[in-house]
Amino acid sequence: MSGLVGSRLEEFLPGAWNVPERLAKSMQYSLMAGGKRLRPLLVVAAAESLGASREAALPVACAVEMVHTYSLIHDDLPAMDDDDYRRGKLTNHKVFGEAMAILAGDGLLTHAFYSVVQASRQYGISAESVLSIIEELAVYAGPSGMVGGQVADMEGEQGLTDLEQLRYIHEHKTGDLIVFCLKAGGRIASASETQLAALETYGRSIGLAFQIQDDILDLVGDETKLGKKTQSDVKQGKVTYPYFIGLEASRAEVDRLTRSAKDAITEGNIPNPDHLLAIADYLLQRDH
Repeated sequence: MSGLVGSRLEEFLPGAWNVPERLAKSMQYSLMAGGKRLRPLLVVAAAESLGASREAALPVACAVEMVHTYSLIHDDLPAMDDDDYRRGKLTNHKVFGEAMAILAGDGLLTHAFYSVVQASRQYGISAESVLSIIEELAVYAGPSGMVGGQVADMEGEQGLTDLEQLRYIHEHKTGDLIVFCLKAGGRIASASETQLAALETYGRSIGLAFQIQDDILDLVGDETKLGKKTQSDVKQGKVTYPYFIGLEASRAEVDRLTRSAKDAITEGNIPNPDHLLAIADYLLQRDH
């Protein structure tokens, strides 16, 4: 699946457009750097779980990977986390400079909305469904969602004092875009409100579990598998789930959230749940 998403991402990039060459290279550098492609995978899995075709879901799957990649480019900047490596490669600003990295992120974010529209133009998804997907992408990736979570994370570095604040950061900085993926896949398949609610609960649960697992891996993970330095949270003075509740309790919380996600899918009138259930198990066991 990651290979299919990768090939379609290249197709959806504005390669034949009149784009400055260095900007195009900077956008492509980060977008095609690999990774798990979890978010596009979730869009496709949710759509297929309700009977929609994989092809119809791919424009939105590619769009969410563009949004995710833009957020990583900006997150790595010196003004943010100041990271040198991402997915085992030099970060975008280390290769292309800070200004071009910012603009590459801007380009990916705005081009994502063009990609979403192709679900209607190329695959006949209803205009009403596409409008809902665009609206929710703006909400979940915007100031009340991912961007707001990023702000809370930055401010939290200066004095995060309780677990609820940390949960808020994780749910918005990471979880909201994952929730979007599940609901977008559902909308592509004309999901009922009951099915959308089940997908949202699943997304909320695996989104938080995913970020807690990241907290755990930052402490005990293998740098060669992660593609970045471990102990970065400690070095930057960030508090994490293991900081508040300990390593074993954090692992137990990941397990609890994974069960909650799977329960939502099995009880939520989802006709073909196997792929979503397998993704939940994979995230529970992942080591990178």
